[in-house]
Amino acid sequence: MFLTGFFILAVLLVGCESTEPTAIAFSGQTMGTSYHIKVIDEEPVPAEALQQEVDQLLVEVNEQFSTYIASSEVSKFNTYKGDGWYSLTAGFISLTEQALQISRLTAGAYDITVGPLVNLWGFGPRFSENDVPQDEDIQRALSHIGYQNLSIDVANNRLKKSTPGISIDFSSIAKGHGVDRVAQLIEAKGYHNYMIEIGGEMRVSGINAEQTKWRIAVEKPDSTTRAIQRVIKLSNTAIATSGDYRNFFVKDGQRFSHTLDPVSGRPVQHTLASVTVLAPSSAVADAWATAFMVLGDKKGYDLAMENKLAVLFLIKEGASVKEVMTPYFQQIIEEHSS
Repeated sequence: MFLTGFFILAVLLVGCESTEPTAIAFSGQTMGTSYHIKVIDEEPVPAEALQQEVDQLLVEVNEQFSTYIASSEVSKFNTYKGDGWYSLTAGFISLTEQALQISRLTAGAYDITVGPLVNLWGFGPRFSENDVPQDEDIQRALSHIGYQNLSIDVANNRLKKSTPGISIDFSSIAKGHGVDRVAQLIEAKGYHNYMIEIGGEMRVSGINAEQTKWRIAVEKPDSTTRAIQRVIKLSNTAIATSGDYRNFFVKDGQRFSHTLDPVSGRPVQHTLASVTVLAPSSAVADAWATAFMVLGDKKGYDLAMENKLAVLFLIKEGASVKEVMTPYFQQIIEEHSS
């Protein structure tokens, strides 16, 4: 996913009276973006010590899944040209299996082997100016793409490539995974009221410092302003928003989205401006949001209904935006409205 699509509206009460919950907030840098964390508890929360543990955890996540780090686990796998099984950590295999499951459900609209296309279009670590690739270059990149070219052995924590040019790009799921890992850390310490956000991927639990559900504002898909489309109350869920209204480039008068279709090899062309997904896991919400931006609103809605997913689609209609939500999204909103 490529953008932050919502704001946190809850106000923290730091240094409250003894009858009020204690609330802490801290932020930092990770995965080429920022993170923000808020924790509320009846007892004092050691903010500095907790942040140190969070920072160390996120370093470990980065060292597994960042293609910007040459020594990362994913970078080492990507440079492997053999045709045999390649051993990896259990965490790496677990996230890969999650991603491959969504690839299967979307018939390849979501594909973590899309890296060659990302690099070709200048959106990856091999950054280039915004030049439109030639058709033959796109076809060459497509020959090295396809989740079906990855064989996975979950029991023995290993992967195998059917073609040596296959590589993995976790950018559409890694930040969500980072949120989930931080949530596990915080919950293991006995804290159950928190908000975690990494580069727009978010997970909320329990209540905020005002002892109400967390209030999250979905951003209006308008590149010229920072406006709110709608505010939703949430608890005990993950939320991910993806869109192309800020992440695009214009070449010779034509607009090119940063959302790439792994099947055609080109930026998507449809009227879906933004999509918001609610799910128990931030990684899952992250990946599905990317998939729906590839599919567009019509195919995306049908697939969301088929898989009983809570999704809000924001669709461009001239100068206005139309909201279309699945009944599962509507149900969650109604359950948290009071």
